[in-house]
Amino acid sequence: MGASGYAGGELIRLLLKHGGVDLTFATSRKNAGEYIFRVHPNLRGMTDLKFSPNDLSKVTEMADLIFTALPHGESVKFMPQLVSSGVKIVDLSADFRLKNPADYETWYGYTHPSPELLEKFVYAVPELNRDEIAKTSLASSPGCMAITSILALAPIFKQKDVVVDREHVVVDTKIASSGSGGKPSLSTHFSERYGVVRPYKPAGHRHTGEIEQQLSGLSGQKVTVSMSAHAINMVRGILSTCQVFYEGDIQNSTVWKMYRSLYSGQPFIRMVKDKTGPFRLPDPKVVIGSNFCDVGFELDERGHRIVAIGAIDNLLKGAAGNAVQVMNIMLGQDEKRGIYDAPLHPV
Repeated sequence: MGASGYAGGELIRLLLKHGGVDLTFATSRKNAGEYIFRVHPNLRGMTDLKFSPNDLSKVTEMADLIFTALPHGESVKFMPQLVSSGVKIVDLSADFRLKNPADYETWYGYTHPSPELLEKFVYAVPELNRDEIAKTSLASSPGCMAITSILALAPIFKQKDVVVDREHVVVDTKIASSGSGGKPSLSTHFSERYGVVRPYKPAGHRHTGEIEQQLSGLSGQKVTVSMSAHAINMVRGILSTCQVFYEGDIQNSTVWKMYRSLYSGQPFIRMVKDKTGPFRLPDPKVVIGSNFCDVGFELDERGHRIVAIGAIDNLLKGAAGNAVQVMNIMLGQDEKRGIYDAPLHPV
């Protein structure tokens, strides 16, 4: 549902080649009755499916699992009816990511109309709560900048051996233009967007709430995150550069162990910390077109600082790819099915 946006288009592309599911419908209010490839021209020749209207009674009869990829604030309007049908749901909006209803007033400026559903939805980061995802029928896929930062920082906050400052965690994110969605505005118009490194939300970005929620849960103590977001001159990709300050002395090998202990065997996490070549640390350029999250770090002993870095394709691991990974787990299929592809290079 909500298949005409960039994330919706990527979901369709991934599901068409998946092999373990049948795509039965794709809804769009604006484009109902139109061929999908007229909106997503890369899918020409891949499907003759047309967009359907958002008719809840019909879509729940046509599917075992539904992706909701509507704008923030839209899913929540009909989710109670959708949940009551018993269909499995993976929601890509922000409407069910935060567990505390009061957080929606803080980060989104509205009172959540269905707070009773917030606890029912699992905030789905497979690398952190795969077993919980496997047991649920209701999953909420994280925000793109949130999941990048969470995966970069999770090993530091899950461990108990190194004392870190939980009140001053700094997250700097840079996101490509597709993160603004498919609806153009003056700030996303080509002549205004091209060539920029634009700080568009230096403080108060709504993904801050997700990052704090997950890191606090991992550490067992409240974590306060200070996040700044920048628009950059790319079509796809996110880079999160995160700073955590620690007490005492730690070794580079200690931080390595933190990451290896959490991410060993994770199919979509790649550790990047090389001594040679142009891509010595995570860079979104070399994950484009894939569901990988590249993570790495540098240790600043002088400043008692761990610089944790994450890079993803915002439309894949940041949206459609993670959602399909979650679907695979919910349906008991191979977690990698339909999404285990090498990134594109060069792009």
